[in-house]
Amino acid sequence: MADSQVHFRTCNICEAMCGIAVTHRGREVLSIKPDPDDVFSRGHICPKAVAMQDYLTDPDRVRTPQIRVSDGYREASWEEAIDLTVKRISAIQERFGTESFGVYLGNPNAHNHGNLLWIPRLYQALKTHNRYSSASADQLPHHVASQAMFGHGMLVPIPDIDRTDFLMIIGGNPVVSNGSMMSAPGMPKRLKALQQRGGSFVVIDPRRTETAAMADRHLFIRPETDAWLLMAILQEIFARRSQRLRHLAGIVDGLDEMGEIVQRITPEAAAEVTGIEAADIRWLARKFIESPTAVCYSRMGASTQSFGGLCLWLTYVLNLTTGNLDREGGAMFTQPAFDLVEMRSQRGRPSSYGSRRSRVRGLPYFNGEFPVATLADEILTPGEGQIRGLITIAGNPVLSSPNGERLGRAFEELDFMVSLDIYRNETSRHADILLPAATGLSASHYDVVFHALAVRNTVRFSPPMQARGENERYDWEIIESICQGLTGTPSGMSPDNVVRQMIDSNPVYPDLRFEDVEKAPHGIDLGPLRPCIVSRLQTADGRINLVPDVYRKDVERLIESATSPYNRADLRLIARRVPRQHNTWTHNSHRLIKGRNQCTLQMNSGDAQHRDLCSGDWVRAWNHCGEIEAEVEVSDDMMPGVVSLPQGWGSRVDTSMTRAATRPGANINALTDHMRIDEVTGNAAFNGISVNVEKLSG
Repeated sequence: MADSQVHFRTCNICEAMCGIAVTHRGREVLSIKPDPDDVFSRGHICPKAVAMQDYLTDPDRVRTPQIRVSDGYREASWEEAIDLTVKRISAIQERFGTESFGVYLGNPNAHNHGNLLWIPRLYQALKTHNRYSSASADQLPHHVASQAMFGHGMLVPIPDIDRTDFLMIIGGNPVVSNGSMMSAPGMPKRLKALQQRGGSFVVIDPRRTETAAMADRHLFIRPETDAWLLMAILQEIFARRSQRLRHLAGIVDGLDEMGEIVQRITPEAAAEVTGIEAADIRWLARKFIESPTAVCYSRMGASTQSFGGLCLWLTYVLNLTTGNLDREGGAMFTQPAFDLVEMRSQRGRPSSYGSRRSRVRGLPYFNGEFPVATLADEILTPGEGQIRGLITIAGNPVLSSPNGERLGRAFEELDFMVSLDIYRNETSRHADILLPAATGLSASHYDVVFHALAVRNTVRFSPPMQARGENERYDWEIIESICQGLTGTPSGMSPDNVVRQMIDSNPVYPDLRFEDVEKAPHGIDLGPLRPCIVSRLQTADGRINLVPDVYRKDVERLIESATSPYNRADLRLIARRVPRQHNTWTHNSHRLIKGRNQCTLQMNSGDAQHRDLCSGDWVRAWNHCGEIEAEVEVSDDMMPGVVSLPQGWGSRVDTSMTRAATRPGANINALTDHMRIDEVTGNAAFNGISVNVEKLSG
């Protein structure tokens, strides 16, 4: 194409870190295609990457600061908007104390190195502990288990799927997600390669997912019973005296106690609870015992439930006690060029877990924040420390948090709210000031988080495709302006300079320089994951504690759950992910929502027949939290007694600019109870919700 250029970069919409080639003419995007030379994704791409151009050109995108007035919003200069923001924050904190102002961070912050590196500066400027994020609606059990066993929340074991012989997936759908908490683009090819080299994989899930359809075996499991399954597998391994620690034997404490704990749940007992036969549970145990290498990967279905903490701890224990931790083909640890573990080293420091408790419900503080399930409580409950002002950064918790409608009502009670967002959505519509940023193709990009969660060590830096607009600011610049207004002190740095310093000083790669990374448009391959945990442990004594106190105590709650009336609910609702959506990111991309309805309530044929339902019928689903209406999709991919809706839908906001937001549909979180959490971590329990379903007349 005449006068066109190709810009290579990493897609930053999801965790996969796919390399893309953007053909453009100036600011006009002509095409977005996979980068076949990307050292990590190797030509893989998903539909979401193609939609990156939509964020650049969308007429509904907010492009200048806006201040609320009596009849809507008016445009403002950056100077006016920042000055007013600083004055309102200062006034609230001077009157009610530093804890009266809160912060909420959305998922996109993890994909934005500028935000990740500058948000700690904002915390220091605000001096508040009332901090919340999407992490406690997603992956908090992973980080708490990593902190408890390895001394740092970012020492997350990654399945070495490219070299394993047996893979067990619990509550994950990496064919669609490309490996959430396990960045692995092109999962179908990786899984086929596993089978072609003589290996196998099994999926444990209440739904026969896209991943389960490829698996050698799929086993239905009742929602919220995964910890029972894991305990029973471990019981069988210990009963056969097949536990082994290999090279970690000299630094692991608690093996004998772990053996005593798991004796409480036999395969027969677990079969009654999980719906998986005892023979199949023993078969799974044998696969871990007999396979040359094996690894268990547990994800959303395991972490976003009432026993999410136990599930992830037991996953780590299973990998460790079968000799598959820190071993090729097992669960390994990355050595990223930008090392968050060393940057924020906690070696020898006491864990922040539980060092504070939330004011209203006493939920545990971890990694500098409280669980988002209690954010509305902290706004609505009077008293010292009540949140009266809030800043949200790149997040839409009204759609993505439990009982989001209640949270939306809480936002209406705030004295002041400011949102950093490029859209007026269900959350930012409550803001007094809306601050939009130059993001996406207009910004540089480095995956600080996801290189640390990847199945291979690689490094890639993406410069901006184009210069930002004259009146645009990057997110980190907006945050920096607020911090300077509050403290009077500039940072004197930029995010790209921080990345440069961290890469240039990494002792694992002494010959790697940031300028080399800049000159490699397709990235640099640093090699496969290698055993390294002995040197990377952050625990005070340099040892791994197999049985942290918090999990030992929670086993009692698990045992008691077998007799809970809640486990006999008629229908249990679980969330699912669809290929063309990612949380609430893709509201305004028409290319991703066009076509048939993706937001359907999937239901087993027997359950549908009992209710006189067929595909295409509309139903009302309700419980004590609220109700929704959804189209039914009858499918025997669903376990009897279980129904499923996608996460992240429910947009109803009129942007008052060009059109209504383009993604209606049922919001599953209208039915999620903010009181249902994992008691260990405080993570929201989105899965296993008890619901009633009835056909809508007409």
